[in-house]
Amino acid sequence: MRKLLVAPSLLACDFTRLAEEVKAVERAGADWLHLDVMDGHFVPNISFGPVIVEAVHRVATRPLDVQLMIEHPEQFVEAFLAAGTDHLTVHVESAGLRDPDRLREFLQQLRRRKIRAGLSLRPTTPAQALRPYLQDLDQILVMTVEPGFGGQAFLPEMVEKIRQCRAWFDGDLVVDGGINPRTATLVRAAGANVLVAGTAIFRQPHYEDAIAALRAAEPAPQ
Repeated sequence: MRKLLVAPSLLACDFTRLAEEVKAVERAGADWLHLDVMDGHFVPNISFGPVIVEAVHRVATRPLDVQLMIEHPEQFVEAFLAAGTDHLTVHVESAGLRDPDRLREFLQQLRRRKIRAGLSLRPTTPAQALRPYLQDLDQILVMTVEPGFGGQAFLPEMVEKIRQCRAWFDGDLVVDGGINPRTATLVRAAGANVLVAGTAIFRQPHYEDAIAALRAAEPAPQ
């Protein structure tokens, strides 16, 4: 089983204190920093763009794990890479990358540029949609809520999808949505090794304790 990593989702942080929040979760033990980019089209919400990623990059010491929940990631990839992105995840459902050859070339280009390439799935998209691209990926991100808003309840039916992805894929398997110490145990048992958590960290009084609680959520020995 791959090492468990915790990636606080900055969408849930206090943006009036962005630099302080980044430093606080890093001190508390964050492995990656997760940034959700939303365009108001692919998902029904707007979050932030390359300017915020670049601001985080200026103060961060952990890798920036950027998820593009946008219709046309191919049009903005250069701006996000210039901003300091270390890992870039796009959605298999994105309109601009719907052609399989185009998506494969996009992922391969990222890896040639030493950027970790990731592919994500909406809850309604079957795991099978990722299979043609496995050799071009460093990480898979399974959404365990419908993307667009933080603080949603975990969808338990996603556990089987996580298990399917792990059966095919040896790289980092990321989960995002409704992750807390209870659901972390479920997804960890299914094979996930990277926990993206927003409210379970940023809405808690002590970030170190919150991250420690997620790390402690290992499945019981069989």
